[in-house]
Amino acid sequence: MISREGQRVPSVVFHTRGDHEWVDVSSEELFAGKTVILFSLPGAFTPTCSSSHVPRFNQLAPVFKAHGVDDIVCVSVNDAFVMNEWKKDQRAENITFIPDGNGEFTEGMGMLVDKNDLGFGRRSWRYSMLVRDGVVEKMFVEPDVPGDPFEVSDADTMLEYLAPHAGKPQDVSIMTRPGCPYCSRAKGLLRDAGLEFEELVLNRDYTDRSLRAIAATDTVPQVFVNGENIGGSEALEAWLARPHTQAA
Repeated sequence: MISREGQRVPSVVFHTRGDHEWVDVSSEELFAGKTVILFSLPGAFTPTCSSSHVPRFNQLAPVFKAHGVDDIVCVSVNDAFVMNEWKKDQRAENITFIPDGNGEFTEGMGMLVDKNDLGFGRRSWRYSMLVRDGVVEKMFVEPDVPGDPFEVSDADTMLEYLAPHAGKPQDVSIMTRPGCPYCSRAKGLLRDAGLEFEELVLNRDYTDRSLRAIAATDTVPQVFVNGENIGGSEALEAWLARPHTQAA
C-alpha cells in the first residue's frame, strides 16, 4: 500500500444500479475535468464506516464544494444493491456511492487487501484522495497496522489539506416533541440562521428520562450547539443574536 500521488486513477468500469436498471459508469465519467474527493473503506454497513467516515464527509460536503470540489465519491468492494441501500440508510445525499464489486479499481490503486480473518474476503484498505482531472494530487492512506485504523483518511484531515482556513459547520441538535409550538419556533430560527440541525423527537429518539439526564430539565425544545446546551427557543434567539453564531 503506497501512495499513488501524481499518477492517474485506474481506468475501469463500475457496474452501478439506478432506477432498477444496470448503469455502467467509467472512471473517465467520474474524474475527467473534475476535482473529486474519493474515500474508500472496507465495507458498507460496518461500524466505523457508518458512524464516522461517511457521515462527516456528507456533513462537510457543502464546505468542500465551496472550495472547488465537484463531487465526493465513496468506494467500497461491495455490489451495487448493497451500496444503494447503504446510501439510503446513511441519508448521505451529498455523496456519490460507487460499487467496486470486483475490486478492479481498488486493485489498480494497490489497496486491495485480504480480510479473510473477518470473513470479508478481499476488500479495500481505508484511504482518501484528492483527484484533479483524473490525476491523484494527494492521498491519505491509513497506517499498515492490524485492525481497521481510522486516523488520516477522515473528512477533517482532507479539508485541512484542501482549505486549512475554511470554516466548518457547527454541530447542532434539537430535542423536540410533536405538536410543540416552541419547538417549531426554534427550528425556524435555526433555519433562518442557516444552521443545519439534527432533530431528536420525544418517544421516538429519546424519552423524558434521557431529556432530564442530558439537559437537566423536562421542557422542550432543548438546543445543543457543539456540545453546549443553549436551551429553549427564547434562549436560542438570544444566542443567535450574538455575533459569533453566524453559520460557517
